[in-house]
Amino acid sequence: MIGDVSPPVASIPVVEGNEESKKHQNLLPPFSKVFSHFGTSGVSVALATGVTHPLDVLKVRLQMQHVGQRGPLIGLTGTFLQLIKNEGARSLYLGLTPALTRSVLYGGLRLGLYEPTKISFDWAFGSTNVLVKIASGAFAGAFSTALTNPVEVVKVRLQMNPYAVPIAEVREIVSKEGIGALWKGVGPAMVRAAALTASQLATYDEAKRILVKQSSLEEGFHLHLCSSVVAGVVSTLITAPMDMIKTRLMLQQGSENTRIYRNGFHCGYKVVRKEGPLALYKGGFAIFARLGPQTMITFILCEKLRSLAGLHKM
Repeated sequence: MIGDVSPPVASIPVVEGNEESKKHQNLLPPFSKVFSHFGTSGVSVALATGVTHPLDVLKVRLQMQHVGQRGPLIGLTGTFLQLIKNEGARSLYLGLTPALTRSVLYGGLRLGLYEPTKISFDWAFGSTNVLVKIASGAFAGAFSTALTNPVEVVKVRLQMNPYAVPIAEVREIVSKEGIGALWKGVGPAMVRAAALTASQLATYDEAKRILVKQSSLEEGFHLHLCSSVVAGVVSTLITAPMDMIKTRLMLQQGSENTRIYRNGFHCGYKVVRKEGPLALYKGGFAIFARLGPQTMITFILCEKLRSLAGLHKM
């Protein structure tokens, strides 16, 4: 316009630049939301772990029965009574400190990374079907375990030794077996975590979608309960053998020449050959007794905490 003293051309890039910078800023959520996203996941897993930890101790003791040989197994009740008689009630909470530490770190990452990974796959492939959910869960689980495996090794060692202290146990492992011993069993642990997270989160996600579509259930406690029960059953059936192999590898000590198992595949082969195929499911009922309630508590709590934090549902 005539009489307009401000140069019109100069104002255009400024506006466009502002719009572009706003778009880039919007791509990154505020730190408070990121903290709430991972924090609610970690807290819910830690609380569920605290409730079900005695069953985890029993599971480890069951998995270490008759290592390398066949024989009659003591059941869950027998192991419980034997533990109480020989080591006292406090033994049911052996390794609780590293278990809770791992739950906050591993649980926060495992659940927290699932949704961003799923969104990334959706952006890359334009789909969020069940295969994308499985792949997202597998990545989140494997990555989280690779980072937190040392805490899991310490937890398992403490569960077999009622007199060990966490810091002293770490020092002993490093001094006698080297720092690499803190990543013992990391391969099977990553495979198990990938399978667990994929089966647990993908099943929960899909169960929710199907139940909302096929039944009268709506978003809320009953939907979360039913979906988490399905997820608990599926994840237990898939991960029980991997869990047993992971435990055996983490508990074996000594040099490479004196170890019974060379790797996860060798461990699985020797267990099946010497103890029978069903040995892969040693402690299977304890795993379900722990993983079932833990899955339910984790998802129900996480959904509630996310709601209180102003985040959308899982």
